[in-house]
Amino acid sequence: MPELRRSARVASKPTSSPTKETKETQSETQIEPPTKKVQTSSVKELQVGDKMPAIKLLDEEENEIDLLKEAESNKYVIIFAYPKASTPGCTRQVCGFQENFSFLQKSNAKVYGLSADKPSAQKNFVTKQKLQYPLLSDPSRELIEVLGAKKEPTGIKRSHWIFVDGLLKVKKIAISPEESFNSAKTDIETFIGTSSDNQESKEAKPEDSESKVPESKESKSKENEPNGLESKDSETKDGSGLSEAQPAASEGLKEELKVE
Repeated sequence: MPELRRSARVASKPTSSPTKETKETQSETQIEPPTKKVQTSSVKELQVGDKMPAIKLLDEEENEIDLLKEAESNKYVIIFAYPKASTPGCTRQVCGFQENFSFLQKSNAKVYGLSADKPSAQKNFVTKQKLQYPLLSDPSRELIEVLGAKKEPTGIKRSHWIFVDGLLKVKKIAISPEESFNSAKTDIETFIGTSSDNQESKEAKPEDSESKVPESKESKSKENEPNGLESKDSETKDGSGLSEAQPAASEGLKEELKVE
């Protein structure tokens, strides 16, 4: 009987709690939560040679700017992007474009600053720095992304682009403030120089073609003659160079003497 009681007590004992090792093993076999998927943008980035996108943005005065129309009505359109209004680097960038503004304006180049700031922040920036060109507001980063200057998750790469006759010709991403406004001016100077050289060559073509026409021997001989009308028939066959009219003149003198 006592043995039966002991066995009954053993059987009635609760199972031992899981050891530390068992817990660690169970935690290792647990399924890890799925990692967060990285969102990839489906927006096609603009490349050199592409047309200005049909995007409309507000400037600092909340005027709607149709960029496609601007590109079609201006020979050159410069857009430069900056991370945030009224910050040190961005201030150097906008002031640099302001220093070059007179030259760019005379060159038929339209200038636009671009950031994700609201129009009110852009207006404050324009007023404070006395800018003569508009600043575009792109809070949804629509144009910024298309141009390739969007920095994940919410940043902006300092960059600039130059459109010529509506097509993208210069694309410079992630550059310094000084490189931005200096190289933009240099590029416009290069474009102007190239176009003027082509124009001069076109105008010079008719003159060049005329100067290359060889002069005929006949025209040269006429230029060397005293009256340009002398004929070879007036020369004698023996090459004496005496005119056939000379004998007639002497006979006339004889007649006059006879009359006298």
